[in-house]
Amino acid sequence: CGGSISDSSGMLQSPFYPGNYPNNADCEWEIQVENNFRVTLTFRDIVMQSSTCQHDYIEIYDGPRHSSPLLGRLCSGSFPTYVSSSNMMTVRFHSDSRHSFRGFQAHYTSIPADHNTTLLCLPDYMHAVVSRDYLQSQGYSAQMVTLSDNLCRPTITPREVVFNIPYNGCGTIREENNDTINYSNTIKVASSGHIIKRKKNINLHISCKMLQKTWKQVMYAAEDTIDVNEYQFGRYDMNITFYDSSAFSQQVHSSPYFIDLNQNLYLQACLHSSDPNLKVSVDTCVASPDPHDFNTLAYYIVRNGCPRDSSYSVFYSPYNHFARFKFNAFEFMSRHPSVYLKCELMVCRLGDYSSRCYRGCTTRAKRDTSSLEEKVDVVVGPIQLREGAAQSG
Repeated sequence: CGGSISDSSGMLQSPFYPGNYPNNADCEWEIQVENNFRVTLTFRDIVMQSSTCQHDYIEIYDGPRHSSPLLGRLCSGSFPTYVSSSNMMTVRFHSDSRHSFRGFQAHYTSIPADHNTTLLCLPDYMHAVVSRDYLQSQGYSAQMVTLSDNLCRPTITPREVVFNIPYNGCGTIREENNDTINYSNTIKVASSGHIIKRKKNINLHISCKMLQKTWKQVMYAAEDTIDVNEYQFGRYDMNITFYDSSAFSQQVHSSPYFIDLNQNLYLQACLHSSDPNLKVSVDTCVASPDPHDFNTLAYYIVRNGCPRDSSYSVFYSPYNHFARFKFNAFEFMSRHPSVYLKCELMVCRLGDYSSRCYRGCTTRAKRDTSSLEEKVDVVVGPIQLREGAAQSG
C-alpha cells in the first residue's frame, strides 16, 4: 500500500477496503500534481478503531511528511476536506496489532492555484513570473519590477514579467543548515516619486529550498501588501548514459544497446544542477527484463553502496556531478531478450563525509538524517545480446 501518485485525480483507500484492513499496516501516499495546482482531498468513508486516534489513524500532511505541517489526524466521525498550500500532499494510514475495521476511502483532485505569481525551481535557475494584471491592480507598471542586482533584467511580455534567476548569480543568497540548502532572492517593485498616491514598495521574496526528497519553492510578498504565497515541489534532473570504454569519451547512442556476453558496460550518471556544492554517487543498481517491475525477476549489481556482482567497480570522476561505474554483461542476460537497469543515485552536500556519497558500502537500514541526501531513481535500457553472443559465450 502507499506510493507516489502523480495523476490529477484519484482514489485512496485502506488495504482490502471495503473488507477489514490488516493489523500493523503503515501506508504512505505522496500525491504530487502539476506545478501551480493544489491538492484537494475529501474523505467519503471512515470506520476505524476508537475515536481517540491513538491506535489506528490517518494523518494528512501539507507536503512531504518529515518536513511539512500536519493538516489533520482522524479515525472516525465527519468526512472532512483538506486543501494543500502546494502541489504536494502526503496521506499516512497506520494500524496497530489489535482490532481491525473497514478503514477509509478518500478522493483527491487537483485545482488551479492563484496565478498572480508563480515560481518554478528548475535545475539551473529559479523561474519567477509576476502577472502584469496583478501589478496594475496594485498601481504599478512592469518597468518598476527589478532584482537587487540591476544587471539581471526580466523579460516583459504582454501579460507577465518573467525572471530566470541563477542559483549562483544575480544576488542569489545560498544558506545551509543540517538538512537543507536554501537559495533565495528578492524581486522588488518600487513606487516612483511621480505617483501622487503614496504606495508601499512590494518585495517578492523567492526561495528554493532543497529538502530530503524535493525542491521546495516559496514565493511571498512582504512590506504591508497582500501576502502572496507560492509553494511548489519538484525533483532532481538526472540521467545515466552508456559509454564505449573506460575513457568515458564516446557515448553509446543506439537503443537497444547490443552487447556481447561478459562485455564490460561503462556507465556515467549525471546530475543537471547549477549548484557546484553537490555530489553524486551510485547507491543501488538492479537489473530486470521488465522496465516496470524490478522485484519479480531482479538481479542486484550493487545495493546500498555494496557490490553484489564481482565485476562491479567505480571509476574516478573529475566532476562531482558525475558518477562513473562498470560491470560485465552477466549470465542473467542470456535468458532474457532485453534487460533494463534501475539505479538509485544519491545526491549529497559536497564535503559532507557523514553522507552516503562518502560512506560507500553500508548495511544501515535508515538514512543519517543529519545529512542532506536525496535518492533519485533512473531506468536505462534496453540492453540486448548481439545475435549469436549467447551461443558463443
